[in-house]
Amino acid sequence: MVETSAKLTKRTVDSAVPRQGRYILWDTELKGFALRVAESGTKTYILRYRPRGTGRAGPRRFMVLGRHGVLTPDEARAHAKTILGAVAAGQDPAKERSRANSAMTIAQLVDLFISEHAKPKRKARTAADYAAVLPNHLVPRFGKRATDQLTPSDISQLHLSLRDRPYQANRLVAVVASMYAFAIRQGIIQRGTNPAQGIERFREFARERYLGIEELNRLGETLRLAETEGLPWQFETGTPESKHLPREENRRTIFAQEVVLAFRLLMFTGARLREILTFQWTDIDFERGLINLSDSKTGKKTIVMSAATADLLRHSVRRGTLVVPGLDADRSRSGLQKPWRLEGVRIHDLRHTFASIGAGASLGLPIVG
Repeated sequence: MVETSAKLTKRTVDSAVPRQGRYILWDTELKGFALRVAESGTKTYILRYRPRGTGRAGPRRFMVLGRHGVLTPDEARAHAKTILGAVAAGQDPAKERSRANSAMTIAQLVDLFISEHAKPKRKARTAADYAAVLPNHLVPRFGKRATDQLTPSDISQLHLSLRDRPYQANRLVAVVASMYAFAIRQGIIQRGTNPAQGIERFREFARERYLGIEELNRLGETLRLAETEGLPWQFETGTPESKHLPREENRRTIFAQEVVLAFRLLMFTGARLREILTFQWTDIDFERGLINLSDSKTGKKTIVMSAATADLLRHSVRRGTLVVPGLDADRSRSGLQKPWRLEGVRIHDLRHTFASIGAGASLGLPIVG
């Protein structure tokens, strides 16, 4: 390998052109600090040192400090000085880093990131999202790999494999980037080695869907049937299973009252699903007609109740502290996707519809908000 020397500044680093075979440009100011230039043009800052007390015959250690562009020459030099200071104090940073990297897999990093960063420092819903996207997509493919062995190419291919779900693909890249930033802060990997940096995201198109008056009327009638007579089963005729079904009059499912209540509240308040599923009876101020949420996506929030909302809540049966409890009266439901099966309509579209009705009635944006 060809070796030359010069003071590493932005000008000298930028002018270091690729050659056949990689080469090293040693810094004349700080011993052991250098720039490695690959044949592909990639420029990486490195550091070479011998552990304290081993003398000239001791083993030489090499450490990758990070890529040029992510680090400036001055930042890389400062990082190198910090490491050399640790060496002078008797430490062996390269050996310690190698031991840490070989001991921690990506699956273990995911667990550490969720337990020590996501859960204590993020909202419960955000932490739950992290705990879903990483184990479902990253861990199955790369979980056994060492943390420092994941490359931008790996993340790019994983991102591309989810191109039919652009929002989820982009979300995955963002969460991986956050996890590796955490790993860098914890000293698990070195700076400049975040594999999710620079991954081009897919374009996301906002989807707007509003229910018309006729659709709202049909939805209202469906909810009435769901809590009284029940909704008819959906199944394919002519299958072996269809021969053993109950009599037609018994093929109906009556929804739990809390499920129907949740859908009506979504229609009447324009609140987010998570807000409806987690607010408590103590959050309701019937006297002033308010729902005071202690936490939401945007922090504390007050919802002004309409007469229909207040009447609906007054006549609802209480089964625990939550207005819409799960099977356990004091635990919230994880969602309402299973009972919601309207083709072409999302639960979140009820929120859009609520706002569109207000706008259609010539109400100002502050009132709609």
